[in-house]
Amino acid sequence: MFLFRIIAMAFGGLWTNLFRSLLATLGVIIGVGAVIAAVSILQGAEREILERFESLGADQLIVLNGSSRRQGRSVTISSLKLSDADAIERDNPKLVAATAPQVQAGSQVKYYQRNVYAPVLGTSPAYAAINSYDVADGRFLTREDVRGNAMVCILGYKVAGDLFGVRSAVGMKVKIAGKSFDVIGVMVERGTLGFIEVDKQVIIPITTAMGRMYGRRKLTSLIVQSTDPTKLVECIESVKKTLRSEHRIRAGKPDDFIIFTQEQIKENFAQVAVIFAVVLYSIAGISMVVGGIGIMNIMMVAVTERTREIGVRMAVGARRSDILIQFLFEAGIISLFGGGLGVLWGLAVSNLLDTVVDILTTYTPPIAIVFALVMAMVVGLLSGVYPAMKAARLDPVEALRFE
Repeated sequence: MFLFRIIAMAFGGLWTNLFRSLLATLGVIIGVGAVIAAVSILQGAEREILERFESLGADQLIVLNGSSRRQGRSVTISSLKLSDADAIERDNPKLVAATAPQVQAGSQVKYYQRNVYAPVLGTSPAYAAINSYDVADGRFLTREDVRGNAMVCILGYKVAGDLFGVRSAVGMKVKIAGKSFDVIGVMVERGTLGFIEVDKQVIIPITTAMGRMYGRRKLTSLIVQSTDPTKLVECIESVKKTLRSEHRIRAGKPDDFIIFTQEQIKENFAQVAVIFAVVLYSIAGISMVVGGIGIMNIMMVAVTERTREIGVRMAVGARRSDILIQFLFEAGIISLFGGGLGVLWGLAVSNLLDTVVDILTTYTPPIAIVFALVMAMVVGLLSGVYPAMKAARLDPVEALRFE
């Protein structure tokens, strides 16, 4: 019962100086809000990126052009050739199911007055099968399209909708970078494959992209599908051997290409995520420390202003522990109230970013809210310990003389 009276007195003390108490909560609100926003941004980005990686398939190898350092800078080595895809399939029939060479660019795609800017992917017929990416209308690329450098294209779901609306696009003609293409297919709505939003993509034969469109001799990347996901390590070594032979790389010389698996990409991303987490959480932590300093300042002022009140209470029988508990409760109430408002503010900021910034997806795990509130309470109580101890140690006689 006596404890409830102390808590009531703590509330009364805060209410008497309401504006000052609200100012003390401001630092906690900003600190907790920063923690919630930082966690939401980081967790949302991590979930989004991991989902994109998982869409690539656990049985895939991604082969990219290598890099070297020249004059202190990292320079990409364009080494992948169209013939590499055939060589990999030829040399590794038991380990490699299919390969899909890729050349990526971007161009304006027009249908009369309607036009959109879209990523253009030059690839082979194996691309759809490797990624389990189906055609909704028409057909996909064939070997004949690739061999004949055919001026044909397949539209992504959104590109077809933007250019043709509800009408069928198959059989129509569009212009890509000013060149006429026959639309032979429209893909199903898929979302993303890796970091590419394929619904906004246009697909053309790899030979057409390299020769008649962009005049390229090298590939952007090469996708290799393994026959057995459990033998990826063996598949990587075998593919490396083939590519080193095709590129005539001598023993002891470094590879001029890079091979990734889904798991390796995830591991690399996890390391980057840790760095971002340290930066974001450090900023949020600094905000919490500033909030704690604000609470300590306000509590020190309160102790000074209420010195006579403390002396009166001690003179009528209040123990030093009672004074200590009251001031600790005041610090705890400030930090808990500020923590609650900070959570609401952080969630509001996260939702606003999710709505306004298209490329940003936020996610706030419940444990983050609990952690932020606990952190606010701990910071508040630690900040209130010294002022509370100072109040409890006041000499009653001296306190009664204080003006």
